[in-house]
Amino acid sequence: MYIGRFVVVGPSVAAYRVSSRSFPNRKLIERPAGLTVVPTADAEETTNPYVSYNCVRTAGGHAVVGNGSHVDPITEKVERGYPPRDALTEALLAMDYEKDDYDTPRIAGVLASDGTAYVGIVRADAVLVRAVEEPTLVATYEKDAPEAIGFDAATAADAAREAYSAAFEHAVCAAGVSRRGVGDGYDTAVVNDP
Repeated sequence: MYIGRFVVVGPSVAAYRVSSRSFPNRKLIERPAGLTVVPTADAEETTNPYVSYNCVRTAGGHAVVGNGSHVDPITEKVERGYPPRDALTEALLAMDYEKDDYDTPRIAGVLASDGTAYVGIVRADAVLVRAVEEPTLVATYEKDAPEAIGFDAATAADAAREAYSAAFEHAVCAAGVSRRGVGDGYDTAVVNDP
């Protein structure tokens, strides 16, 4: 089954996977501010604004994951002291779904500094934001409402590998984030297409 890009959040790990039929020539790179999806050297040039973006950022004791440019305003809001649920909701509402041929939803999650976690999606017909107490998945297609999922990862590296290996079609790359401890920061990891 093809569910597109997806996030898994909570409560102490998060993962993001790029799954793509249209732009498979992408990879994740580490930057000081987090993890960024970029085209590979052999990718065709494109003006598509949805191909390259920050997908993981940490700031203000929080970790944010998502499938597009909305990751930045969510991160900026939590860094300024917004409650994570509000930052997630406001940024998803403001950015809205992607205005591409598929009305692709924006998906995101937050691991909060106080040990809580949230996941959200904005679609053409709804905005859904949920507090999560167990690993919860939301995807751009087919599984476009938050749902509990078996996800056993405890470390960032395990989260990235488990997301990349999940039984959904067209895996490209994956990111993982894990909380070291409440207030102790985060570890990140990447898996690029072997």
